[in-house]
Amino acid sequence: MALKIGTFLPQNFAYDPHGDLVNAARSAEEIGYDSVWVFERVLYAEDQSGIHKLTEYGDGSWPPVYRKVIEPLVALSMAAAVTSRVRIGTAALIPPMHVPFRLAHSFASIAAASGGRVIAGLGTGWSVDEYAATAPRPMEERGAALDEFLDMAEALWGPDPVSFKNERYTVYPAEVGPKPPERIPVLLGGRGKKALDRVARRASGWLPSPRRRPAEIDATLHGLREKAAEYGRNPAELSCTAVAAPGPFAEVPGSDRMPYTGSMDQVISDFADLSKVGVEEVVVTLPFLAGNVSRLNDLAAQFHERFRAAGI
Repeated sequence: MALKIGTFLPQNFAYDPHGDLVNAARSAEEIGYDSVWVFERVLYAEDQSGIHKLTEYGDGSWPPVYRKVIEPLVALSMAAAVTSRVRIGTAALIPPMHVPFRLAHSFASIAAASGGRVIAGLGTGWSVDEYAATAPRPMEERGAALDEFLDMAEALWGPDPVSFKNERYTVYPAEVGPKPPERIPVLLGGRGKKALDRVARRASGWLPSPRRRPAEIDATLHGLREKAAEYGRNPAELSCTAVAAPGPFAEVPGSDRMPYTGSMDQVISDFADLSKVGVEEVVVTLPFLAGNVSRLNDLAAQFHERFRAAGI
């Protein structure tokens, strides 16, 4: 099966929210991308020291691309309204920062409006600042909050009458709609033991973090599928969608090159390695490399042409 290719849409301060996102969504569909994606950042912290650091990469400072980001459900709706073929996904949205009923209803509504093209890529997040500003539950309960959303979504996306009850929420028997035309694929991120167990138990697929090497993804995906089988699931149904965040496209010499860096051809060769280890789709953060939507559309067209020419 050919590797699918997706691209992120322009959401942040570098682009005009009035027209650039819809422009890029239309262009990506016309170029031939399989999917378009959005992400979630609700604020940009002034204090980025101590507990306010970005917890995964580099020196802990927040990258400028996280400044002034359009809300992901709004962005999904905008993309859905101006496209008809591409799938539209989140990578990632943070359910613990939302009220579960409202979020599940919003996903279902966008899925219905788009003809069933929505992919829910979800995570638990890392920002103390964002949790303090938005979350119904404290950050220490983020895993439980994600499970709570998945439970609520399973109820709401299923047949009427919907009913649900836990220690926090009650849905008395009711009609809740619109319904997704088909099951919304749920991709879950994470790399810790509990997060990966949740993927194996509950997810349609795994969403590894952007800097995972193909060999690391191979080993983890193999373990996830074994664990899924232990839970009585068909391991072949557990997919993997990888996010790649390349830097400026320029040749990097030497054998110790970091994956997803270098020229377009070097990055695409890494995608070939991802395909070999079972990744079905790669999503590229092209808006982070372009300063305006015209440049983004040109870059997206060039990258897609090189990708298809590689025959992966």
